[in-house]
Amino acid sequence: MKAVKIVAFVLGGLVVLLAAVAAYILATFDANKWKGEIAQLVQDKKNRSLKIEGDLSLSLFPSIAVQLGKATLSEHKSEQVFASVDTARISLQLMPLLSKQVVVDTVALDGVKARLVRFKDGRLNIDDLLSKDEKEPPARFDIAGVKFANGELAWRDEKAGQELVLSALNLTTGRLANTATDKFDLSATLVGRKPHVAVALKAGGEYRYDLDRKSYGGTKLSVRLTGDVADMKSLDLTLAAAALQLTGANEIAVEQLQLMAKGKEAGDAFEAKLEAPKLALAADKASGAAVNAALKLAGAQRNVDAKIALSGVEGSSQALKAGKLTLELDARQGETTIKGSLTSALAANLEKQTLELPAFSGELVVANPQMPMKSVKLPLTGGLRADIDGQTAALHADTRFDESRIAAKANVSRFSPLALGFDLDIDKLNVDKYLPPKAAAAGGAAAGKPAPEKPLDFSALKGLNASGVVKIGQLQVSNVKASNVRLEVKAANGKLDVAPLTANLYDGSLAGALSVNANNNHVALKQNLANVNINPLMKDALDKDVLEGRGNVALDVTTAGTSVAAMKKGLGGTASMNLRDGAIKGINLAKTFRETKAIFTTRKDAVQQAKQTEKTDFSELTASFRIANGVARNDDLSMKSPFIRLGGAGDINIGEDRMDYVAKASVVNTSGGQGGQELDHLKGLTVPVRVSGPFDKLAYNIEFGGLVAEAAKAKVEEKVKEKVQEKSKDVLKGLFRK
Repeated sequence: MKAVKIVAFVLGGLVVLLAAVAAYILATFDANKWKGEIAQLVQDKKNRSLKIEGDLSLSLFPSIAVQLGKATLSEHKSEQVFASVDTARISLQLMPLLSKQVVVDTVALDGVKARLVRFKDGRLNIDDLLSKDEKEPPARFDIAGVKFANGELAWRDEKAGQELVLSALNLTTGRLANTATDKFDLSATLVGRKPHVAVALKAGGEYRYDLDRKSYGGTKLSVRLTGDVADMKSLDLTLAAAALQLTGANEIAVEQLQLMAKGKEAGDAFEAKLEAPKLALAADKASGAAVNAALKLAGAQRNVDAKIALSGVEGSSQALKAGKLTLELDARQGETTIKGSLTSALAANLEKQTLELPAFSGELVVANPQMPMKSVKLPLTGGLRADIDGQTAALHADTRFDESRIAAKANVSRFSPLALGFDLDIDKLNVDKYLPPKAAAAGGAAAGKPAPEKPLDFSALKGLNASGVVKIGQLQVSNVKASNVRLEVKAANGKLDVAPLTANLYDGSLAGALSVNANNNHVALKQNLANVNINPLMKDALDKDVLEGRGNVALDVTTAGTSVAAMKKGLGGTASMNLRDGAIKGINLAKTFRETKAIFTTRKDAVQQAKQTEKTDFSELTASFRIANGVARNDDLSMKSPFIRLGGAGDINIGEDRMDYVAKASVVNTSGGQGGQELDHLKGLTVPVRVSGPFDKLAYNIEFGGLVAEAAKAKVEEKVKEKVQEKSKDVLKGLFRK
């Protein structure tokens, strides 16, 4: 009993002593002194200014705690605020202190704000805080829990132009230490640009980690994100996992992972789902059950249903392999449907972030009711390799499209924005075969009224960054036929350049360039046709049989507009042709002149419609054109034939599909050729021929009225000349007689 009293006396004395010590510490604690010394320490160590504006207080019971009022911390070597806090409280467990251990009971922060910046040179504004003193031992800590309320964390990347702000941040955790397992709960709002982000975030579950072993994971994890991300609106994304573990840089283990997302993109609703029942990737071994993913997209103009399955996972994280990867696609765009499947083995390296499909095979079936064959099947074979970290990829593929054999190679030098290089080789391609038929002219009251034009849309070029070569052995487009076609293509900044563009066509060759600018719907075309047979070319390209011959044609034009009609009316530039050994079809000038002797005497003009059975031969035909506002002006037409010389001037209105042209024919030789002997009465005279009307109904008007006047004038002059000569003879005779 006496011993009990002694113990009680000692304990009571100890309590009194501790109470006295605590009372003394609290009574002598100088907050202002500590505030100044702490601020000076931060300035000396980190070259940052710490300002403690609120109260600094100390409490000893029920735990030792330090409470801090409003405070700010500046940027490195600057007075600009880097971080601030409204209140902070840190409490230490008392009993571990008696054994010389520091265990933080609770860290409670309210109203913390911080601003992280990555400068254009790659430095961070917290590099000085992250630097470590090699002499210091690794930090050891043990915190019973953290409460983080009303926080805000801002991120700005000056190099990428990206800004993100995590606000309304509330975080509650259990124990935090170098090795710990406990629960957490997180909620926040994230907004930003590049990409545009405005979402609410919630997460919870149990975490487990070991900092020394670099092992991180958790169980019963759940994450939900709702809002807008980039072009995705009303996004609702959930991620759940029964267990997830990351060890080192390349070891992953996951159980019952499920990712689901739904929302709207460009007005279309989408749903995505990923399931991985069990997957383990280690440095020396990999295994897993089937991984399945699905994507659905539904909209007014398009529908997509895609499924991916991965099975037979083996190997290691260094050399992960899957025995089979399958892809199934069922899509619709307007009236076009695409169904396809693809299978391949898969090889991946998580550390190097590479992915390879060494040999894939499959097929695509494309169908459209407007296509003549309704549907076409494309078998696919090839290979793919991608470097995710380096943002590069290489693809080679072979297919057969109807009667065309196609070999393609593509190289991606950047994923975002996409930068693509390609090489496309096609043995033969008839584009017309796959275009919808031209609409028949409407009958009844609507006959004669052209259908409204669809506006030209080059907007697809604005997001395209690609360059490459296209080679086609035999090509038909708009009924024009060519061979050995080669196009060097470059697309960037909304502009497409095809230069050079070369081909063989109609017994001659073509060389030129094409430029299309989607920013202003501007088109520029340069083409030089050498030694081309002009008649079949005009028949195929324009469905016009008006000219024969062989020679050169040069075209250098530009235009702009939102429709074909507007572009025709805005056409400007130059053109020229130089043909030989040909004919102008629709009129036989020799025959016409022979048949118009009566008209010649009556001084009446002769108007006749063009006849394809008639033609005027020539040995040489040259002309040049100046084009402005869709009208081509010519003033130097020159045609030579055995008995006729033809010149002329006039306008060809491309925008209105009309022409008004006056050709002047002169009979220079009546000795032969196309009945030239019968044209003696026209020798030396110029016969005007006016060609006018719409292209599909040209009329030739031989203006004999002016010709008769010219002939009459010539006759009068001839008679006067004869009389003068007779008088001269008489005068001379009289002189000689004298």
